[in-house]
Amino acid sequence: MLEVEVYCGSAGPQRAIITLSIDGAEHTAASRGNGPVDALFNAIRKLVPHDDATLALYQVHAVTQGTDAQAEVTVRLSENGRTAQATAADHDTLVASARAYVSALNKLILKRGRQPVDHSDGLVRSA
Repeated sequence: MLEVEVYCGSAGPQRAIITLSIDGAEHTAASRGNGPVDALFNAIRKLVPHDDATLALYQVHAVTQGTDAQAEVTVRLSENGRTAQATAADHDTLVASARAYVSALNKLILKRGRQPVDHSDGLVRSA
């Protein structure tokens, strides 16, 4: 389960609330950021701590045309000489961002030799 709620605009700090299923139980975290994506990634970091990892790449591309275009998001995380990259697509850019981030985090956790994050449905299993 992956639920994303984001508050953004020009007035005040942006906020994100995300709910993920971790070990079969739903967990929710809220965070603020310097934009909606930063707030969203900060909320994921609260649910699955990974303090040594840094965001090395964040790219967004439209894969369809029109105002309802589907966004494809690529995220690359780096940690202690390891890198992990993932891509996700959705009509909601922030949902695609969350899925790509969780997927990259999953790959990074696998490289650590720990229990992975199940990125297929936004589900997270703790290490």
